[in-house]
Amino acid sequence: MTVTDTARPIPLAKGRPVVGNVLEMARDPARFFAKAYRDNGPVFKIKIFNKTYTVLAGADAANFMGSREGRECLRSKEFWQGFLDEYGGSRTILGEDGDSHKELREIMRRGYSRDAIKGRGNELVAITDRVIERDWKAGGSVPVVHALQYMVTDQLGTILTGNAPLEYVPDIRTMTLYVLNVLVTKQRPKILLQNPRYKKARARVFELSDQMVAALRASAGSKPEAERNLVEDLMDVHLNREGVLPANDLVLALTGPYVAGLDTVANTTAAFIYSVLKHPEVLAKVQAEADALFAGGDITDDDLRKIPSIRYALMETMRLYPIAVALNRTATKDFEFAGHTVKAGEMVYLGTTVPHFMEEYFPDPDRFDIDRYAKPRSEHLQPGAYSPYGRGPHTCLGKSFADVQMALSMARLFHRLDLALDPPGYTLVTKTAPTPGPSMTFKVKVKGYRH
Repeated sequence: MTVTDTARPIPLAKGRPVVGNVLEMARDPARFFAKAYRDNGPVFKIKIFNKTYTVLAGADAANFMGSREGRECLRSKEFWQGFLDEYGGSRTILGEDGDSHKELREIMRRGYSRDAIKGRGNELVAITDRVIERDWKAGGSVPVVHALQYMVTDQLGTILTGNAPLEYVPDIRTMTLYVLNVLVTKQRPKILLQNPRYKKARARVFELSDQMVAALRASAGSKPEAERNLVEDLMDVHLNREGVLPANDLVLALTGPYVAGLDTVANTTAAFIYSVLKHPEVLAKVQAEADALFAGGDITDDDLRKIPSIRYALMETMRLYPIAVALNRTATKDFEFAGHTVKAGEMVYLGTTVPHFMEEYFPDPDRFDIDRYAKPRSEHLQPGAYSPYGRGPHTCLGKSFADVQMALSMARLFHRLDLALDPPGYTLVTKTAPTPGPSMTFKVKVKGYRH
């Protein structure tokens, strides 16, 4: 999209004096971007206090991110640099582009892939059962996001790292909250990093990393490559490929699975639980599929084909409650998009989930409709329409793993438990920090055990 002399001025989204669009962004960023797209077109500016940002939104923006020109015109480095500096790293997969990003992605690909969970369905179910019996007591009221964060850490820790450091869950969450708000999205002032609560959490994350490094060094070389997990792959690169993964990058690399999965998977599965309980017809399908799945004994790698309603309900949850609402990039050079010029050095939001809320792609878009994804409708397959895991070179590396993890976990949860919204008729309250999702106050009642 070559820059021309006829490029039009970029409109500013309607906002409030002084604060601009802060309130809309804090309340519901996904729907705010969708409304601003309707009002202004695919390119507009938003104002957050005294800063103005350019937004590229819609299906064309999603497709642009995956194009050669998109890769050449946009980079991630600046967005994540503060996070990297705070943890003393030289590079992280989140903030690298081009060949450097490809190298890190290749190192981590197998460890985050669906192969990492291949043949381990029964183990995942056993972990889920253990968590259910510990945290989901019959007759009790369960804070859903909190409980799922512990479930996710148990699962990711065991399968990706061989260790489930549950005692570090509050520290990882506190660290993530502060880092994303202060250093990544810059919604909060840097003075907050002096808060003793954050400093303690940061020290604890380094402590966890030190423990992992010590254990990995002690066991290095003891397994064939095919049997190594993610962190064992990382340690092998650190020890045997000089300069590729230096010691100062190990903190972020080794604790990455917890940081990446704690809020994202927990928020998505919490929204799934709410949506299923809110729609009795979907609940009946989910329970029937889950009961049939576990009636057969051991879980095989092909069993996900037997639970289409659960998979579609998760896809619909990710459409209506996206985690990656918009992606942040910096323009590497002047370029034109939809008749507007974006200047080199500008911080840009990519509103890739805007089509999730557009009638043109998803008829009656506010309706929770799990049949959208079945043939012949397959609404999500329209180019640029559906972006639950981001777009472009930085598309979530662990998406295939997460698909299996979430589907089996939710199947097991609804197979084992008889759940109800608490209170009955509850309407979901959401949060936006550090990532969008259900409020920590969302609870369900465990009426009893079904199996």
